[in-house]
Amino acid sequence: MLGLGSLIGGAMKIGGSIFGGIKASQAMKQVKKNLEQQRRENQDWYDRRYNEDATQRADAQRMLAMTNDLIRQRNRAAAGTQAVMGGTEESVAATKAANANALADTAAQIAVAGANRKDNIENQYMTRKGAINDKLNNLQQQKANNIISAVNGVSSAASDITGSALDDINVWKKA
Repeated sequence: MLGLGSLIGGAMKIGGSIFGGIKASQAMKQVKKNLEQQRRENQDWYDRRYNEDATQRADAQRMLAMTNDLIRQRNRAAAGTQAVMGGTEESVAATKAANANALADTAAQIAVAGANRKDNIENQYMTRKGAINDKLNNLQQQKANNIISAVNGVSSAASDITGSALDDINVWKKA
């Protein structure tokens, strides 16, 4: 007759394989959920940072304010010099034109810095996105390996039970 110990041992192997597979699956679901959350947060960060107006950032506003203050001071100085020393309107106009160019240069510098910043943000986003996708792909591979391992464990346990049963049948036939 089939040994009770063989049946219990085989059943425990099958049960252990199934339980382990369930627990591994639950853990992987949690890991996948966390990775999906990281993916959403990365996308939100990218959307927010990439679409910021470079001219509205505090550093750009400070740079523009300082340039405007400097321009006002130069324009006042040029107007004062013209009034006191009898300068021409052309010299005042030339100073104002130079100041306007300075403001345009400042705006261009802000635009260049903004473009560089966007490139950096995009690079960071793509790096993070790639890392998260790699982790998700590895998780899928691990999930497939765990399924194979669980099936092999159940098959092995079933094989052990079958082998043990056949041994017991052969012993029983001889008896």
